This record gives sequence, C-alpha cells and structure tokens, in this order.
Amino acid sequence: MGQCNDSYSAIKVALALADAFDCSVNDLPLTLVLSWYEQKAVCILLTLLSLGIRNMYLGPTLPAFMSETVVKYLVDTYNLQPITAPEQDMDAILKRG
Repeated sequence: MGQCNDSYSAIKVALALADAFDCSVNDLPLTLVLSWYEQKAVCILLTLLSLGIRNMYLGPTLPAFMSETVVKYLVDTYNLQPITAPEQDMDAILKRG
C-alpha cells in the first residue's frame, strides 16, 4: 500500500476484507512486506505481531537488535520471513504461492 506510514490503512483494509469474507486476516491471500529502513518500523512490527498477523516479510536487512534467537522465535511463531534481494524474494514468494 506504499509507505510504512500506510500500515494502519493496510491493517484496516485487511480487517474489512476478513470481515467481508468471514475469515481471519491470515486466511486472506495477502502479502505484507515490512521494509526495514527506520526505527518506526519497530512500532509497526510490534503492532502487527500483537494483532496476530502472520506470514510477513521483513528486510532487506534485519534490525541490529534482533538476535538469532529472536529471529528464530518470530519465524517459528509468526512465520516471519526475512528478505534480502528483490529478485530472490520475488522468486521465493512466487514459489510459495
């Protein structure tokens, strides 16, 4: 949906779609890529995790405070996917369907 400042709008749209289709946000065929360029992304990520949003992509580099243990927990619990280069990431996303 654009800038990270649009995250609230993306959440509202996803919640409305889930309500319209009588399912959870995680059941929708949506992909959320949280680009990590500024510290405000921490708040956005924590908000999404607190809402139980799963299957997000985070990158292109992970925040320095995320230890290997934290990343493993987020991957295992929320299926958070670290991303790298756009070409590799698009290939991976398309293969997952």
